[in-house]
Amino acid sequence: MSIQADMWLAFGALVIIMLFIDLGLSRKSHEISFREALTWTVVWISLAMIFNFGVYHYLGRTKALEFFTGYVIEKSLSVDNLFVFIMIFSYFNIPRLYQPKILKWGIIGALVLRAVFIFAGIELLAAFHWMIYIFGGILIVTGIKMAFGGEEKLEPEKNLLVKLVRRYVPITKRLHGNRFFINRRGVRATTPLFLALLLVEWSDVIFALDSLPAVFAVTRDPFIVYTSNVFAILGLRALFFLLSRVMGMFTYLKLGISFVLAFVGVKMLLADTRFEIPVQFSLGVIFGALLISITISILMDKRGGKSGQE
Repeated sequence: MSIQADMWLAFGALVIIMLFIDLGLSRKSHEISFREALTWTVVWISLAMIFNFGVYHYLGRTKALEFFTGYVIEKSLSVDNLFVFIMIFSYFNIPRLYQPKILKWGIIGALVLRAVFIFAGIELLAAFHWMIYIFGGILIVTGIKMAFGGEEKLEPEKNLLVKLVRRYVPITKRLHGNRFFINRRGVRATTPLFLALLLVEWSDVIFALDSLPAVFAVTRDPFIVYTSNVFAILGLRALFFLLSRVMGMFTYLKLGISFVLAFVGVKMLLADTRFEIPVQFSLGVIFGALLISITISILMDKRGGKSGQE
């Protein structure tokens, strides 16, 4: 058995154990506190770094750099998706008490969907190499639209999945605890909680169309792409509850993320030229863009707070 096959087994075992601990044991609905969210965020980031050390030890420095860069890209881009989650929960008036259950099933669905998208994307690039230029162009356009397109508007009533459910399945007008489905007069009906879950899954599909090409710009090794994606996704629930109450502080983070998308798009377009951008440089640019945008956001937020007090 090859070293990478052993790494696949170790990765699978670690993910199953941690999913059982993080998601399986917390079956009772409860509001996740800032302290709990911070603890799990630290745990997931630490596990990702430990795994990255294993990649470095067994697969070498290049693979470790690719994993870390892919992880940083996916983690930073996922922050933008957290804004969408907030809008979804607000639209359906989902209490914080029930939000963890939606995100739990959303994460499980995302793990399956990412596997399909990643292996399909890698096969697509292998069969049609010119698709790398399509992906690169999409990333650049997405980055520009994110920077200058204004605020996103959530319109669930126009979503295809929501339309289909509304058309063929009875839907209750109010929540029934943390239940996705109920029996109403002998008829099985869905609750708004399930519609919120559908939109969370849908948003991840749209998000994957941006984030996966970005990681493909770093590496097309399915092991590195999938593991870096999974570690970023697994910490998403904790990160949401850690940042949900302070999202307003990160006003300029969207600009940093849009720059990362555009930069990675350019990297893909230069992949077959003598100007190919090395992974180390890419990592530095991505880190720099995120750090600058976060720093400016915090400084401007503090400045705005002081102005408001005067």
